[in-house]
Amino acid sequence: MNRKQMEFYQEVERSLIKKYRKVIWSPFTQAVREYQLINPGDKIAVCISGGKDSMLLAKLIQELQRHGPVPFEAVYLSMDPGYANKNRELLISNAEKLHVPMEMFSSQIFDTVVNIEKNPCYLCARMRRGYLYSKARELGCNKIALGHHFNDMIETVVMGMLYGGQIQTMMPKLHSTNFPGMELIRPLYLVREDDIIAWAKHHNLHFLQCACRFTERSAEQEDLSKRREVKRMIAEWMKINPQVEKNIFRSVHRVNLSTILGYKQEEKEYFFLDDYDRKGNKTDIG
Repeated sequence: MNRKQMEFYQEVERSLIKKYRKVIWSPFTQAVREYQLINPGDKIAVCISGGKDSMLLAKLIQELQRHGPVPFEAVYLSMDPGYANKNRELLISNAEKLHVPMEMFSSQIFDTVVNIEKNPCYLCARMRRGYLYSKARELGCNKIALGHHFNDMIETVVMGMLYGGQIQTMMPKLHSTNFPGMELIRPLYLVREDDIIAWAKHHNLHFLQCACRFTERSAEQEDLSKRREVKRMIAEWMKINPQVEKNIFRSVHRVNLSTILGYKQEEKEYFFLDDYDRKGNKTDIG
């Protein structure tokens, strides 16, 4: 690595602590503390897809290792599910440019799902996660870290209501069902996408968008996705009320079960009439 390259990645690291401290570093460390995402002795596989979110996450985890109060280990893991050569090269180039010691392994997930007509993206995501869990466990990790951010969570809440007929959210951490002893964490949970984009643009960084074969053969495929529709909806709501995102976020922290018609916990379903008479529910209106 020459001097110019070294100065570049060092400037990227400094910007996280200084220029973007309020909007990136502080929300990141707040999420780590508030949701207890990292504990002493953890070994975390930071999963790098090649997009802006996971690359930023890798740099933040590096900084937290150096300056944070909690001792932990991290490995930086990337899976090639069958990228075109140009996409694979961009991913590797960005990791080198940002001084991320990335370990890459290959799978053929794209070949498996390319001809699936129903929910190929869902199947692809499930398979990717399974491969990442397996590799992380092979490396002795007890956690995998993904780059989902604040806006991903907000969009998930709205998508569940509008298209799934249910209230659910994207949790900041989860125990793995299929890999006992493993946990998934989302340290960017409180970091907004606009701030991630601003960080990337400030350093003139260009990352992978979606490098799957579906978007390669049809640029409209991603644009017509439900998540894109919801993103546009929320942007319009924000023009009317700038507090919309914050209020959606707060709403899933302050669920009042006494005013909910029904809910499901694990496999058990509850309906408000189940204990309506016992509780003696009353109205405030005479």
